[in-house]
Amino acid sequence: MTAASLDLGRLILPALRARPGGTFGHEAGPIADALELGVGGFIIFGGNAESVRRLTSDLLRRAERPLLLASDLERGAGQQVEGLTEFPPPLALAAMGDAGVARWAGAVTAQEARAVGINWVFAPVADLDVLPENPIVQTRAFGHDPHRVATLVRNWIEGCQGAGALACAKHYPGHGRTAVDSHVALPSVPASRERLTASDLVPFAVAAECGVAAMMTAHVAYPALDPSGVPATLSRAIMDTLRGQLRFDGLVVTDALIMDGALVGRRESDAAVDAVRSGVDLLLYPKDPRRVRDTLASAVDSGALPRERVAQALHRYQRALATATRSTPPVRRGPFDSADGLADALLQQGMIRGDAPRLTGPLDLLVVDDDLGGPYPPGPSDYTAQVLGPELAGRYTGGSRVVLVFAEPRAWKGRAGFGEASREALASYTPDADLVVLFGHPRLVEGLPSEAPVLLAWHRQRLMQEAVGRWLRVLVK
Repeated sequence: MTAASLDLGRLILPALRARPGGTFGHEAGPIADALELGVGGFIIFGGNAESVRRLTSDLLRRAERPLLLASDLERGAGQQVEGLTEFPPPLALAAMGDAGVARWAGAVTAQEARAVGINWVFAPVADLDVLPENPIVQTRAFGHDPHRVATLVRNWIEGCQGAGALACAKHYPGHGRTAVDSHVALPSVPASRERLTASDLVPFAVAAECGVAAMMTAHVAYPALDPSGVPATLSRAIMDTLRGQLRFDGLVVTDALIMDGALVGRRESDAAVDAVRSGVDLLLYPKDPRRVRDTLASAVDSGALPRERVAQALHRYQRALATATRSTPPVRRGPFDSADGLADALLQQGMIRGDAPRLTGPLDLLVVDDDLGGPYPPGPSDYTAQVLGPELAGRYTGGSRVVLVFAEPRAWKGRAGFGEASREALASYTPDADLVVLFGHPRLVEGLPSEAPVLLAWHRQRLMQEAVGRWLRVLVK
């Protein structure tokens, strides 16, 4: 059995990223090259419902075989695909106190993803929100309590897979204790094996128990699980824990190989070989898919990568592919008629600090945006103003001052909390504020230099901004 007979390209999932406006035409060359390599599928970023539907249909037509077509949809299909439903982040879903909300969100996400040709959802996040300094998990997690998180993870998975898409618990064995973002460096978690087993691993164990189709690895070192200090993605010992202690026999996929946490001291292609050798099945988002495929082939032919290990990965891939391409069942009615109804219910839970004030209009509406910068611009910050309209909001209107504060976890920041520019703006705007609306993690309220009442709105997404606009309209006299 030679490397050529092993369909090594099937182990690779390149990325396709839409341009502003939702088009994918610029990806024609990479798509052609990837299909020639025989890749197992793609991860898709951005686009709109029509452009993604055309893209996935075209990929399947040209490949003349089924593909795994994945996307990061932690906040619903609308997180990536414009025109589909976006949900509040997982920590906000958990705040509703009803696991059925998570199950419903997972089901709607899967149904809408399958409708545009996406069959693999990279969610739910099974990490714990246990470290305030963590720069990348935050509201993406369901919370800090491992058993409560496990319950919500189970419900999300069962909702998603019951509606016809593969789910993927991430980032095994837990990214919640890192003070460094694995996009920019290799974090190391000093927790003991006993502590990890009793906390961080619990949601992943429950995910395995309830039949999650896939797990995504963390580019994080765990010396208690592997004293060598290599990231989990490349660790045979950590993969053995997953397969043995957690008894998981599904598909394991790396986090994106473009991330520095996977590549410290290694070429991408060498990291790919090490990952597969360690027990990982699929390689996500390499910069150079062809070089990765060729290096895998060389490693197989030299004996550095056992053929049996590759055959096992390919078997798991084919098994997952067969599940991902089944017909989709209908989604049952959920606890809310729409995501808008859920967003309104979140705001009706009350203030995170103080009482809801009576406001005088037109509101003096100010924005402090901690999310500006980085390679990918954040979404607009003016949806609340659009809902209010010029008759109820503006600048220097003489009415009540409302400060909208945006701060979500974004990979380029490399930090938690507010940056220097945001702290300066907060110091200027919030002392005289009648209300602060926080689109971020609830603990960020501690960084607001003001005693003004604070409304928690969780995330900058359009869904929550418009819900805040509706909420404010009721208060303005």
